[in-house]
Amino acid sequence: MFITSLKGKIHCATVTEANLNYMGSITIDEVLLEAAGIKPNEKVQIVDNNNGNRFETYVIKGVANSGVICLNGAAARMVQPGDKVIIIAYAIMTEDEAENFAPRVVMVDADNKIAEVRHIELQGELYK
Repeated sequence: MFITSLKGKIHCATVTEANLNYMGSITIDEVLLEAAGIKPNEKVQIVDNNNGNRFETYVIKGVANSGVICLNGAAARMVQPGDKVIIIAYAIMTEDEAENFAPRVVMVDADNKIAEVRHIELQGELYK
């Protein structure tokens, strides 16, 4: 049996831009992507803490250390610059794989710089 499980997330990032005229997606600072284990073109879920919107799109790699979190195309209508969002990537794995997998959670500061990277054990304990 396969399950869909948390793979990695960027927690409480600040939206820096919303570009309605760019073709779909979310542009994310390359450093944040690597820290969270999220790949360019990967499907992600976006949760906007300010307005409650939840939606899916795909990732475009942004300039490293730029702090960019830009929603593009139709997704730009779902957020406002300054909103706090959680960017979540999932993976399909066997139950055995899920038991031994530690998702990465990237905590960011107000400038979308890495404050901490956490790994989550299935038992719910956090470790660095």
